[in-house]
Amino acid sequence: MDRFVWSSGLLEINETLVIQQRGVRLYDGEEKGKMDVGILLLSTHRLLWRDHKNHDCCIAMPLSQIVLFEEQTGGIGKSAKIVVHLHPVPSNKEPGPYQTSKYSYIKLSFKEHGQIEFSRRLSEEMTQRRWEHMPVSQPINTSTTSQAGRTRAVGIVGIERKLEEKRKEMDKNISEAFEDLSKLMEKAKEMVELSRSIASKIKDKQGDITEDETIRFKSYLLSMGIANPVTRETHGSGTHYHMQLAKQLGEILLAPLEEQGGMMALTEVYCLVNRARGMELLSPEDLVNACKMFEALKLPLRLRIFDSGVMVIQLQSHSEEEMIASALDNVSEKGSLTSEEFAKLLGLSVLLSKERLLLAEKMGHLCRDDSVEGLRFYPNLF
Repeated sequence: MDRFVWSSGLLEINETLVIQQRGVRLYDGEEKGKMDVGILLLSTHRLLWRDHKNHDCCIAMPLSQIVLFEEQTGGIGKSAKIVVHLHPVPSNKEPGPYQTSKYSYIKLSFKEHGQIEFSRRLSEEMTQRRWEHMPVSQPINTSTTSQAGRTRAVGIVGIERKLEEKRKEMDKNISEAFEDLSKLMEKAKEMVELSRSIASKIKDKQGDITEDETIRFKSYLLSMGIANPVTRETHGSGTHYHMQLAKQLGEILLAPLEEQGGMMALTEVYCLVNRARGMELLSPEDLVNACKMFEALKLPLRLRIFDSGVMVIQLQSHSEEEMIASALDNVSEKGSLTSEEFAKLLGLSVLLSKERLLLAEKMGHLCRDDSVEGLRFYPNLF
């Protein structure tokens, strides 16, 4: 902790903010620091910490002081940490919260998660070492000259220099983006042609889709997955995490729900979502809590619980009357149906088929015959 110096918290010329994370406590080695939880900021040149309540209390340490760092996983009652090993204290160090320390390392304790993304960005900065290629103006000890230096940094020359740097960086990012876009378009051309072929065959009914085309099409879709899944590490915990997760579910479940007739069992949704998320698996509790927020967030999906306790996700536009009418028409046409037979007719799961038949029975359109051969539904003629 004796490597940190007092800071105004303002970024210098050529210095850019990379990432910030709330709810971080500093440890001097194995001991808790004097200050409370605050905001940890990573720039291209420094590691800064600002007190959560008193924003005037800010300390900073150059990234050049870092030798290496490692992640330390959390546990029950313990937050995840990043252990940062440091070089010896420089002789010309400015005043800071600690004059001396018996430790050559500090710990960054993340109370609100986010340590994975912060560690990744810190690793990038330590690899690129941008503070060597874009040095900032050296801090001056006297208060008057320091104030003058800060005035120059925010003056007309400083503003023009900052705008020029942003323009160059923007041009570079645009060039790289178009290069990646060109590569993506080359890879996507085959997929687009295949999807159009399948769509036109379905629309025009010009023969069946070949098995080879179906397998290729599904493999393309499954390989896409979710590019940036919502996790507790990136979005914290609690209500905010479930809200962001609900929004992402609203995006990825629309197409599968439309293909399944507007309704899917929650177990099927759970398998589908986790398959798309890859290694970032979702717990059943988080899935249920996120689905409960569909209506509050005004998303086009709803969580529904049948009388039997079966939970499903359905489109807001899904019509219960059409579902009952479909069950009645199919049973009337066949004379009688079991849930298994009804599932084969509609291409649904047996669980959802049974719930549709039970709903039609509840409304008085069907009646049942529960025998040793199983549950069979008939049109209600009474």
